[in-house]
Amino acid sequence: MNRRFRLFYILIILTIVIAACNSPVTNVATQPSSSDQVATVVAMTLQAITPETAGEETPEPETPTDGLLPHTFYYLGTDDAGITQVFRLEKDGKTQKQLTSEPVDVKDYDVSLADGSVVYVANNQLLLVNADGSDRHMLVDGGAVDPNNPILNSVSNPVFSPNGQTIAYSHKGLNLYAVSTGVSNLVLEKQIVDPISGIPRPGELYWPRKYSPDGAKLLITVGIPNSDAISDAIYYPATNSLVMPNSDDVFFICCGKGEWTLDSLSFHAGSSTVGMWGSGLWKVDASSGRVTTLIPGDAGGGSFNLADEPYLAPDGQLYFFFANASSPDGMVQRAPLQLVRSAPDGVTGRTILRPDTFELMSEALWSPDASFVVVAFAPNPDIGQGEHTEIVYLDGRPNVALNVLARQLKWGP
Repeated sequence: MNRRFRLFYILIILTIVIAACNSPVTNVATQPSSSDQVATVVAMTLQAITPETAGEETPEPETPTDGLLPHTFYYLGTDDAGITQVFRLEKDGKTQKQLTSEPVDVKDYDVSLADGSVVYVANNQLLLVNADGSDRHMLVDGGAVDPNNPILNSVSNPVFSPNGQTIAYSHKGLNLYAVSTGVSNLVLEKQIVDPISGIPRPGELYWPRKYSPDGAKLLITVGIPNSDAISDAIYYPATNSLVMPNSDDVFFICCGKGEWTLDSLSFHAGSSTVGMWGSGLWKVDASSGRVTTLIPGDAGGGSFNLADEPYLAPDGQLYFFFANASSPDGMVQRAPLQLVRSAPDGVTGRTILRPDTFELMSEALWSPDASFVVVAFAPNPDIGQGEHTEIVYLDGRPNVALNVLARQLKWGP
């Protein structure tokens, strides 16, 4: 696959899915915004896996007092007309409520953990509704999308800060919207003008992914047109600065797969596919961008280590999906991953938690205490997005179907 086609493929995935690494760069200062504006928006060596023994201690499962789920559960699903909308599932795991009623598909969304309000994108507009779906109003109108260059002015990837006061989103760069004032500030600009033709074209591309628990950092995806460089990175709103990961692994991490540690000092990322990107498991220091390879992708002899959906839980253990797969041609898709638990290094004490395999997993959402994980399964190997969802318990209890066709899984308040 030539470089131009590969980049085009990457950008199309990022534009449509928005869920879907890079030469070493360190703290890159970006063009500063005015102080008033900023003040407004800122207030693994592989070990053999061994089955878990009967005598090994297992964390006590979370037992919600008022239902099946510890929090309300949000997702994108389809309404009766087949249009994608935002839905909420209550803690009982049964009661559903449709929160949006757009005439066109909702592309992306996020939910405020402060008050349950929902920000979402439809018709290239950034929209906001209250927790009950009322008071729909537009925050940003991105205008008509250029069919020849849709990335240039598409609105996408809204992300609430933990306190619900700031919404990060992508539109001609990275923007921060202050909820209290309604002021939107373009902090990292991607649009540049060709010096010869004078025609605007994409410069460096930015898609926000998720804020750190302390709200001081923002995980984003950075793409550079006309190159193979695309990677997740850390943006600091207070200083308007960007920290790129320092790693010799090309494509080591990409496209919103990173998961913050609870102390906000680092994030973990894994990859379970081999081909366009490499597989493995990594930890990234948020302040320096230093990358520690926990599990290398190449296991030798034509085999690869695959890791996905890592989560460092409050018990200090690292939970993730893992498999070792052989592939003489260097391509791996839909491998039979299994749920494992290990020390934070991803290797020490690594054990299989369940016999299940997850070939069709498209995404997963961990419970806060890691007693279970909600898994969305694609209907067949050729479809990447999730549909059927189940609660998979780590203590061996039977899976519980949530009876919703869902993607972009998120916890609410």
